[in-house]
Amino acid sequence: METNLSRAGYLWLASDMVLVTFMTVLVKLGGASYPAVQMVFIRSLIGLVSVLPLAWRHRQALRETRQWGRHAFRVLCNTLALNANFAALTALPLALANAIGFMRPLVVLALATSLLGERSGPWRWIGAAIGFLGVLVMVAPGEIAWNFGLLAALASVLFGSLATVQTRALAKENTTVLMVFYTVGLTVFTSIPAAVSWKPVASADWPLLLAIGVLAQIGQYCFLRAYQSTPANLLAPVGYLSIVLASLAGFLAFGEVPAPTTIIGTAIIIGALILTTRLDRSEP
Repeated sequence: METNLSRAGYLWLASDMVLVTFMTVLVKLGGASYPAVQMVFIRSLIGLVSVLPLAWRHRQALRETRQWGRHAFRVLCNTLALNANFAALTALPLALANAIGFMRPLVVLALATSLLGERSGPWRWIGAAIGFLGVLVMVAPGEIAWNFGLLAALASVLFGSLATVQTRALAKENTTVLMVFYTVGLTVFTSIPAAVSWKPVASADWPLLLAIGVLAQIGQYCFLRAYQSTPANLLAPVGYLSIVLASLAGFLAFGEVPAPTTIIGTAIIIGALILTTRLDRSEP
């Protein structure tokens, strides 16, 4: 039976997806041609400024944490995932890069089961598999040649899924502690690569970059609250709904009309979500 905490987790995750969608629109509107690692560094630096007051307020909780290794591994996975995602977006069509990202719920489901021991009923596996079929319909893999962009997109899925599972493993940690570790670690891990490949930022781009950083930070908070309150295997299939938000944002902001394969794939994904939810609830 679905609990109030599970419903709260769904709402937190939905909020994160909405914020990320707005952030993606701003990135596309800005059209900034900077190295991926520089964009990630600027985003993390803006987040660092906002999180420092929280770090001071919760300094006692930071000192008391005993899971430094797991925090570091989670942040490293997030860093690799973000950089790989930006690289994929520069090397692949936007629709293809986003579609590949929807493989993440299936990977999260498998990793949460194998690494965390979370139980997943058969209908969740069936629903995730059907959702993945919807992704395949959208990307038409037989028509796309392998290249660096595809490898980067798959790396983003793998490392992003590992980071998600680590977030669930740290469910008992203070949310602010998680945010501080994430923001500081992301800044540290990207500082040297960003300095090496740095390109001057145009003054007109700073407002967009500031907004992107703020949205990313709030979205990170919502994401953490979601996976702290609800098991990863319950939230994983819900991630497919972000494609609906992405398609709607593309149409409203840029007049992009989804391809027939995107519409069919989306219908398959939504159908899988409905099927999974209803049948899973019927199990004792």
